[in-house]
Amino acid sequence: MRMKTILPLLITALATAPAAGPLPAAAQEKLTIYTYESFTSDWGPGPQVEEAFEAECGCDLEFISVADGVALLNRVRLEGEGTRADIVLGLDTNLIHDAKETGLFVPHNVDLGRIDVPGGYEDDVFVPYDYGYFAFVYDTEAVSEPPASLKELVENDSDLKIAIQDPRTSTPGLGLLLWMKAVYGEEAAAAWAKLEDKVLTVTPGWSESYGLFTSGEVPMVLSYTTSPAYHRIAEDSERYKAAAFKEGHYLQIEVAAKTTTGAGNPLADQFLSFMIGPGFQDVIPETNWMFPAGQTSEPLNPVFGELVQPDRALLFTPEEVAANRKAWVDEWLSVMSR
Repeated sequence: MRMKTILPLLITALATAPAAGPLPAAAQEKLTIYTYESFTSDWGPGPQVEEAFEAECGCDLEFISVADGVALLNRVRLEGEGTRADIVLGLDTNLIHDAKETGLFVPHNVDLGRIDVPGGYEDDVFVPYDYGYFAFVYDTEAVSEPPASLKELVENDSDLKIAIQDPRTSTPGLGLLLWMKAVYGEEAAAAWAKLEDKVLTVTPGWSESYGLFTSGEVPMVLSYTTSPAYHRIAEDSERYKAAAFKEGHYLQIEVAAKTTTGAGNPLADQFLSFMIGPGFQDVIPETNWMFPAGQTSEPLNPVFGELVQPDRALLFTPEEVAANRKAWVDEWLSVMSR
């Protein structure tokens, strides 16, 4: 049937159709959360979190994912006040100042007394849900003597290859950028120039680079001190380990917040309170493979106590990151794009 035949029929149908009434209450009870891809993967915390929260709220929880944390902020900024997200879950403290500057996030109504992260935490907009330390994870079957410091990784004359993430789209990528700056300061550009020869690939997000690592394409990858816990617990393997760096490791605290869209949805406040309790926190260690930031109902698997324990946690304030992020990313680009 051609379009000129269909159009009169559609016009007639629309003219005679009854006026649409309001949606039933059940259809309106929906919460939309933007997060990153590894959170919503089959092996990530998303499926279990969704099931647990929907059982509590009697609502529909929808996750929408993008590659990584920085991409989350970029997407919400692009969508502006028209964003579908009620909550954004997956930024970290390095991004919260820039996130607040968008005007798209509103204060939470959550008691942070149950939050326990290194150095403590206070913020009226963003609520932590987990934390961890960035690390270079290596394949013991390919690397017999891992570097003992960031400077050794950067400056040693070796043919070691690594995979890292892009600081413009990835929170681990941004974390490495800040780690390099914390260790090298004004000499960071020269350090990047030395490290460049060891960088086999730069991926948009963590999932891509870690997949290359576990498939044997690269012997070392930017990840977390907690990543080996997955291989030990889920795979009963000690093949992959994190290198301990004597300068310390950069700390990441992951956070969530409700948007201006979510401000009118009571489910947003309910979820943020749920997020720091056992229904969410019990899921985090062995699905997101990070340390829980809130209240759990049971102790962690002993394997977590056997991981690399950084002697020093490196962390810039959100304000320091906001003031310097563009310049530091430009510095990274000027070296890596040669």
